[in-house]
Amino acid sequence: MHRSCSRSRSRSRSGSPARARTRIGTGVFGTALAGALLAAVPGPAPAPAPARTGIEWGACPEKPVPAGMRCGTLTVPLDHEGNGKGAGPGTLRIAVAKLPATAPGGKRLGSLVMNFGGPGAPGISTLAADPNAFAELNKRYDLVAFDPRGVGRSAPITCGGGAPAGGAAPTGPAAELAALRAVAKRCALDSGPVLPYVGTVSVARDMDLLRQALGEDKLDFLGFSYGTRLGAVYAALFPRHTGRMALDGVDTLTEPLGEQALLSAVGQQRALDNFLVWCAHRQGCVYGTNTRTAKEKVQALVTRLDAAPLTGEGGLRFTGQDVADAIAIALYSQKWWPDLADALALVERGGDPVGLMQLGGPDDPPPPREEAAGAVAVPADNAAAALVAVNCADDPDRGDAKASPAAVAQELGELQPLFLAASPIFGPRQLMTVLACYGRPAGTDFIRRIDRPAGIPRILLVGTRGDPATPYEWTEETAKRLGNTVIVDYKGDGHTGYDASRCVQGYVNHFLIDGRLPSGTRSCPAGE
Repeated sequence: MHRSCSRSRSRSRSGSPARARTRIGTGVFGTALAGALLAAVPGPAPAPAPARTGIEWGACPEKPVPAGMRCGTLTVPLDHEGNGKGAGPGTLRIAVAKLPATAPGGKRLGSLVMNFGGPGAPGISTLAADPNAFAELNKRYDLVAFDPRGVGRSAPITCGGGAPAGGAAPTGPAAELAALRAVAKRCALDSGPVLPYVGTVSVARDMDLLRQALGEDKLDFLGFSYGTRLGAVYAALFPRHTGRMALDGVDTLTEPLGEQALLSAVGQQRALDNFLVWCAHRQGCVYGTNTRTAKEKVQALVTRLDAAPLTGEGGLRFTGQDVADAIAIALYSQKWWPDLADALALVERGGDPVGLMQLGGPDDPPPPREEAAGAVAVPADNAAAALVAVNCADDPDRGDAKASPAAVAQELGELQPLFLAASPIFGPRQLMTVLACYGRPAGTDFIRRIDRPAGIPRILLVGTRGDPATPYEWTEETAKRLGNTVIVDYKGDGHTGYDASRCVQGYVNHFLIDGRLPSGTRSCPAGE
């Protein structure tokens, strides 16, 4: 499922697949099913509440950060509706950071607010980890990142505080539903008052208060993956305050989570097929030169290890679903394809899963982090908990809360052929995500009702043809929903195009810096 949203822009230029999950959000629910409680979000009010405070910039609570980065907090209403639902009236503090523009003052354009994906990915640590990726933009703009409500250092939600649990997942509809209900109760107990008020509509309203606190008449914005959903919602809510907006790795605004999960499986399979074509032309590819049989062999590997898992370092079991997850991570960037090819050769020829296991971890350990006294602690499960909570809050559809396990089993049985046809490798995991919000109160329907909002300025959309997380079809769909858009059609692979393509980067940078945006769809060749 989305989730997307989060690259899940989790992706970094370091080349480490692990950072992919911190930099650009994919938007896929699969591995976070038991991560969080659904929170319903009410429809939007006609106008935002006034900002309660400005931002007092100071030292960042987490070290190391880039030279010159300043941090602060913005106080926002807990409930933008002001109706006292659930936790009642109150405020919360949004963590914010900025990198001041490096060009002389006369050439400064103002603030560029950024969101790197998720939902559930913190913006501040992502920008701090890789500011050089946006050096050209940083010459003219103050780069501003924030942790959305419920994420990172902004009142983080949690479903227990520990890392996502390993081991065998519950099997069967009854066990799945029981596990989800148990996790939901734990989320409600441990997350505090913010949980009923998470969701993209609330974050978009926070972002308008951020715009005001930064002293900007209009919001200039660069969003990746889930950040494109956030940007689109902001433009629909505040068209007259929307400035230059570029959205890369475009999320859907219309499809229910179940349909998103199905198309996500399609996108992941498409990306895998592209990888196997590449591998077939690489000397020593473990699957040879026949791409049709290569797909069958990958499927056989997944099936084989689900039946008889391998044992990795420390006695950890490595299953077929672990294979599928590792492949999905590596498909986020072509830079990681050689490592994926080597890892598959190692497991196929020697029964050694270490290469695939390392695809999910950094090449080098991160430097030790130094925390300021009183800094907000981020629970280990926050990203997973927030991913599920936000996606559910953004979707109005639910299954019958009182449905019996037999009825749920029948529903899954009817859907299974569709998901297996989409991808025998990724389909089974995506199928189970349809239960993530099952039986929970419905979320907002505002996002689904966005339809060519009046007054929005022209927006730049970037879609990648081989994107495994946000399929290109969503770029075309969102373009129709927003109305006043220009598409950059990147013919390459991986999640989002800005890091991968100088052509894409050129269109985005020229638009954000110079305001230049040609009409009609533009094309960027793969690798350029």
